[in-house]
Order: sequence, then structure tokens, then C-alpha cells
Amino acid sequence: MLSRLFVEGLYIHWAKIDEDCYLRRIEALKQLEELTFTSNITIFVGENGTGKSTLLEAIATAYGLNPEGGSRNFRFSTRETHSSLHRGLTLRKGHQRPRDSFFLRAESFYNVATQAEEYRDVTPPEIYYRQYGGRSPHEQSHGESFLGLMQNRFSEKGLYLLDEPEAAISPQRQLTLLICLNRLALGGSQFLIASHSPLLLGIPGAELLSFDQGRIHPVSYEETESYQVTEMFINHREYLLERLLKEGGNWDNK
Repeated sequence: MLSRLFVEGLYIHWAKIDEDCYLRRIEALKQLEELTFTSNITIFVGENGTGKSTLLEAIATAYGLNPEGGSRNFRFSTRETHSSLHRGLTLRKGHQRPRDSFFLRAESFYNVATQAEEYRDVTPPEIYYRQYGGRSPHEQSHGESFLGLMQNRFSEKGLYLLDEPEAAISPQRQLTLLICLNRLALGGSQFLIASHSPLLLGIPGAELLSFDQGRIHPVSYEETESYQVTEMFINHREYLLERLLKEGGNWDNK
């Protein structure tokens, strides 16, 4: 049976990466040679600095998407900050091509929205504004334009890479996003996401890949630190706050 995924996995050829490159010091990445995806929604989870966004960015760049975000048609660069990992990356693609593809990252969305404004002159107005929920992205809040793009620009049978999409969106809107992602995935879209959101991590059928413990490995929802910390805080808030604040504790050492 033919695969329903547009990107089935990847290989990393470390011989193409400089010996002194910082990528070789990222524990979860330096021993990675092959990775396979099994679900329409794959979410990278783990602590800051474990390589989630670095790998997601490399996949997007290797697929031909702009490192700062956007579709294949977005060609701009505010600052060259992406890593060289894409140079050693080979994607194992499925038999079908997506109808659409987009790389969306919270930290550079303002730059993407600005570039989209420049492209407006060559895009029919009714199409341009429909993609952002009826208004220019710069006439909306960050969260509104971020969610509006995903609700109106994204379509079925597309390939979408999202880097911390929850950063700009309230918990209520994250639930709206969860519904949107689930609907599109059921319609044949594939998502690769880096996220800390305990809400988005709960999407039914998502494959959760943890970058913690120095390796990339599948985990259950309840095994993620995002879930465990949130559950602990909600159910034991007074005790946890008293302990942390009284002792001047550092959560990393708890």
C-alpha cells in the first residue's frame, strides 16, 4: 500500500557537516542517523536546547521552504541564522506530493507577514485577504493573524511544519487550533510540529517524539514533561508554589 505521508522519514549524513559544528554537540542530534515518521501529526517534544526547532528548520529547508518561514514562493532573508544541518539531510519522501506546503514559526512570523504584504500586489485581493481571515495580518494581533493563517490558508493534503505555534495563541485558541489540525490531518495533511503545549500534545493519534535523555524516542502523552509539570501545578499548586518560592528553588533541580 502506498504511503499517505509526504515525508516518511529522513537520513543525516554527518560527513557533510563540519567537524567543529555546534550541531555535533547537541546530544539528541549528534547520534541521529535515521528517523521514521508514522503519523499524519508528529510532534517534537522536550526541553529547550535539545534540538527540536533545529531539526524542524532543517527539514523545512531541505524540502525547499524558506528557513524564516513561508511557502516555497517566499524568498527573503532578514538574517542568516539557520544551521547547516539541512546540508547533510536527505528526506525520504512519499509517493504523493502535497497540494501545498508551509513553514510557520512563531519567532519570525512578523517577517513572514511583512513579506506577505509585499506579495499582495501580485495576489488577487480576495485570495490574499481570505488567507488571513479577511484582514491584513498587520491589522490583527499576533495571535489572531497566526491562527487566521492556519484556519484559512492551510488546506487538506498539505505539508505543514509548525515551530511552537502555541507561542502566540491563548489556551482557548489553542483548542481551536487543535480542532483545525485534527480536521486537516483527517483530510490527508501531514504536520511536523515542535511544541511545549500540553493542549496540542493531546491531539488524538499524534506521534510524540521526545528529544530528552540525549536521544530521540517515542513517548506517550503522560510521559511528556509538559503534561507532568502542568498536571502537578494544577493539582498541587499551593504546595508546589510554597516549596519553590520559600526555598528559592530551581525547578531544573527538582
